[in-house]
Amino acid sequence: MYKHWQLELNKFLLICIIGGSVGWLVGEPWAGAFLCLFLYISWLLLYLKELASWLEDPQSEELPEASGLWGFVFDKLYRQRKKHKTKTKKLKKTIEKSRLSTNAIQDAVVLINEDDLLEWWNKAAKKHLGLMRNTDRSQPIINLLRDPAFITYYERGEYRDGIHMPSPVNPAVTLHVTLSYFSRTNRILIARDVTRLIHLEQMRKDFVGNVSHELRTPLTVIKGYIETFLDLFGSNEHPALHRGLTQIDQQTRRMEILVNDLLLLSRLETDASKTPHEPINVVGLLQRIQQDAKALNTEKNHTIQLVIDHPVGLLGDMKELQNAFSNIIFNAIKYTDAGGIIEIRWWKDSDGAHLSVIDNGVGIDPIHIPRLTERFYRADPSRQTASGGTGLGLAIVKHSLRHHEGVLDIQSGLGEGSHFSCHFPKRRTIKPPIESH
Repeated sequence: MYKHWQLELNKFLLICIIGGSVGWLVGEPWAGAFLCLFLYISWLLLYLKELASWLEDPQSEELPEASGLWGFVFDKLYRQRKKHKTKTKKLKKTIEKSRLSTNAIQDAVVLINEDDLLEWWNKAAKKHLGLMRNTDRSQPIINLLRDPAFITYYERGEYRDGIHMPSPVNPAVTLHVTLSYFSRTNRILIARDVTRLIHLEQMRKDFVGNVSHELRTPLTVIKGYIETFLDLFGSNEHPALHRGLTQIDQQTRRMEILVNDLLLLSRLETDASKTPHEPINVVGLLQRIQQDAKALNTEKNHTIQLVIDHPVGLLGDMKELQNAFSNIIFNAIKYTDAGGIIEIRWWKDSDGAHLSVIDNGVGIDPIHIPRLTERFYRADPSRQTASGGTGLGLAIVKHSLRHHEGVLDIQSGLGEGSHFSCHFPKRRTIKPPIESH
């Protein structure tokens, strides 16, 4: 660049000197210099005209002929244009591939800008959401998807979990809709047809609920007869028969607990869309659970501490929260050796309200933690059987917390004790209600 500039500067000075010399011969040195300067500028303007014409035609491949500094400028611009065309071509191919691949996806994909307006969507969005390319572009998303559950989910701004909603095109089709941010303000919506999965899940729930109901009556009859026979055949007169009846009674009671847990879990899953809003005095609830735990804990003699950092209440369902909290606390008692320490803590921060149950028991191998809330999953089957558990306790906890927009967090390690935490969002917290006596 410097070399070309130096040559052009030398050319300019030489023209001025020649013009001045010719003018000096005729007695007008300044007029000669001015005339040569005028010719030089005209020459520059001619190159500028050629450059402007070339730039106006982006398809032109023919480079204007020039030398010196202008030849260097034309060559640089030509290379830049060629490089830009190559990049643009590659970008167009990438965009086309992305468009074709996105259109091949069976799920609806919708891009929403920072003003909540529709920017782009794939073909499946027309099928599942009824979006029309000619009329719906740049329209507000909540004007087109008017399901109340979706509007609440969209405006909440917290997209940890998706929602189920009927398709605007066909109400018989159930969509699972998730939102996420792909920049600070732009969002992407993905809607998947889960109608078949919903039907299968409903069939499973109905089966479990119906079987549990059908088992309840014969179990009650069997339990009644066993209690009668135990009274008739004492351990002294008929020791072998009494021992057998006692074992049957124990297993019948265990089966009754299992059936009751299955019915409770089935009800929680069936009423998943119903959000309870009863004001609950959580401190009073935890104090009652602590007293029950102490009453049932005479053999192991645990130290059960209740720490209340803030007496905040919750909006929810008393029975569901009592079941959830009791399951966690009684699990800590079951799996903590005699003389152990169990700390129950209730506190509040800027994110919401939190319950933690910490014990110094046997702990859980971290490999099992992701599956602990599955039905009937047993980290240690022999220990679970010995404790009399059904394997449904933490599944009940998970669904109860979901009813309250809560999250269960588990931290543990073998021989290190366990730390169970329940986190509730701020919108669920209330001032501690006064219980009536």
